[in-house]
Amino acid sequence: MSKDTSFTYSYSAAENKEIQEIRKKYLPQSESRMDELKRLDGRVQSAGVTAALCTGIGGLLIFGLGMCLVMQTLGNGALFILAGIFTGIAGIAGMGAAYPLYRLLYNRAKKKAAPRILELTSELIDEIMNER
Repeated sequence: MSKDTSFTYSYSAAENKEIQEIRKKYLPQSESRMDELKRLDGRVQSAGVTAALCTGIGGLLIFGLGMCLVMQTLGNGALFILAGIFTGIAGIAGMGAAYPLYRLLYNRAKKKAAPRILELTSELIDEIMNER
């Protein structure tokens, strides 16, 4: 009467990690203070980027249209050259406005988020100092 009393166990760290990652997706999400701080900082850093890019690229396209008019690619005559000069100047103004627009929107977002960011950083610094 031989009884097989062996025990087999297999563990895979990769599978366990994948299971934990999938499980984490379905647990109720609670944002830690550090996560909130990173999210707020990221929002401030990216504020104004889209508007500035659209303004700069739009200005560049208008400038290119002006160049086409001046070089008489799209038409002939002094009227097209004059229109091209004014169109090019408008394009240059659009490109030049992109960075000040970015700074304006960035500073607004920074001013809006500063109190909460400073509050979170002081809480986290105090927490770190109390652990030591």
